[in-house]
Amino acid sequence: MSLPEPTNLFGLGARVALVTGGGTGIGLAIARALAGAGAAVVIAGRRKEVLASACDGLIAEGARAAFVQADVSDRASLKGVAAHAAEPFGPIGIVVHAAGMNRRQTAEAVDDAAWDEQVETMLAAPFFLTRALIQPMIQAGWGRVILIASLQSARAMPDSIPYGAAKGGTLQLVRAMAERWSCHGISVNAIAPGFFPTALTAPVFADAARTEDLAARTAMGRLGALEDLYGAAIFLASRASDYVTGQTLYVDGGFTAK
Repeated sequence: MSLPEPTNLFGLGARVALVTGGGTGIGLAIARALAGAGAAVVIAGRRKEVLASACDGLIAEGARAAFVQADVSDRASLKGVAAHAAEPFGPIGIVVHAAGMNRRQTAEAVDDAAWDEQVETMLAAPFFLTRALIQPMIQAGWGRVILIASLQSARAMPDSIPYGAAKGGTLQLVRAMAERWSCHGISVNAIAPGFFPTALTAPVFADAARTEDLAARTAMGRLGALEDLYGAAIFLASRASDYVTGQTLYVDGGFTAK
């Protein structure tokens, strides 16, 4: 035996990753992390101009990057998304389901369309898009599927019932997909971020008193920076996590521990 080499454990130089919701926020941060570890990245989202700008930024930083315009809440389109995502660099071996939304409506204000859009985007799409991508992973005997869970996977917060329902379901979806596909060398895990500065959390970060309170309730005494997600993303996408599947990793500064 020889000592393990970090480059072999954590390097992604031969991999191709698809990141939904990759134009902004957590999705873009994870795309940047995977690209930094050597993966070619394809980012997907609904807004072409946002994707193009994010892709240009990744390329300027030295990444191999491309984008696919897609609305993952449109279930009928997901087979096409999978096919288009493989065109720039080859078969997808890593998929990160970071597309998300939180309409922040009271229970009384949630209508059918709002419920369906949120649950379809954050719970149905990770399953159906993964299924559309899975055969090349099975043939290769290797794959990585990473979902984005939430603090609301474990606790309720105001005005977020559809979001919380989808994120609660994420934990079981991870376990169920791991049970089905891990025998083929495909791991399925989730990252559950704490409070990070994104478009979804803008109302929180705009309230100084609230952010101070949340930081005080976090074991590390601060809220997250997007760079705090890099290590977890690379770990779950790489050989370093070969024997980890069906798990949810909370990257929350100890918020759920305190």
